[in-house]
Amino acid sequence: MQLVAASKMKRAQDAALAGRPYAQLLARIMGPVADGVFDFTHPFMEERTVKTRGIILVSTDKGLCGGLNGNLFRELPAKDESIKYITIGRKASQYVSRSGRDLIADFTVSDSTTFPEVKTVIEFAIKAFSEGTIDTLEVLYSAFINTLKQEPRLFPLLPISGIDVVLKSLGLENEEPDDRELNFEPSVETILSELLPLFVRREFFSMVKGAKASEHSARMVAMKSATDNANNLVDSLTLDYNKARQAAITQEILEIAAATASNS
Repeated sequence: MQLVAASKMKRAQDAALAGRPYAQLLARIMGPVADGVFDFTHPFMEERTVKTRGIILVSTDKGLCGGLNGNLFRELPAKDESIKYITIGRKASQYVSRSGRDLIADFTVSDSTTFPEVKTVIEFAIKAFSEGTIDTLEVLYSAFINTLKQEPRLFPLLPISGIDVVLKSLGLENEEPDDRELNFEPSVETILSELLPLFVRREFFSMVKGAKASEHSARMVAMKSATDNANNLVDSLTLDYNKARQAAITQEILEIAAATASNS
């Protein structure tokens, strides 16, 4: 299981890291476009009175991945009827159902984590947001830091309070501004209206990819720890066996020597 997890981990890590340059380039495009808009409005930027929160909880389908899911579930808000949950992964749906929270949909995503699979989830969530079923959309997932570190993270996806939030989420808020004079066709508003939904979908896709990388990394580390513990246990039991065997042989030699001495 350690070897299988290690092979899946490498592919998942490469997939998670490969999408970051695309998201950063998208944010760099959105920055100059947003600078040319003053009275732009979009449904994704609509400020509402928050009556119902929506949270997408991304977990694993299987266990044996250490404390990954446990650490994730501890970050959940307290049980509240005003929070509705959408889950990815059987562990998340089971936990939400058992804890009596409001589960409105659950999905599963394969290890390959294709965009059409993830798009189904985010389209359902966007529809719920647009129809007013939920007033916010947040994503709770295990962010991939490195092989040994996965960090539970609650990311507010909708509504978008500003383009600066988008840039900050990608670590681009300190970049030098683009001072070039730019012309946009057909219009800045039209371009930004297309870029915002694209950003939301790609950002969510990146989160799910990172969660998969975290899953396989955590499972590989957990299985390595289990393998090491099993080897240590075998070594300890082998040592105890050899000690017992040596003691039995020594006892037999002493008994033979004592019997020989008594006969002579």
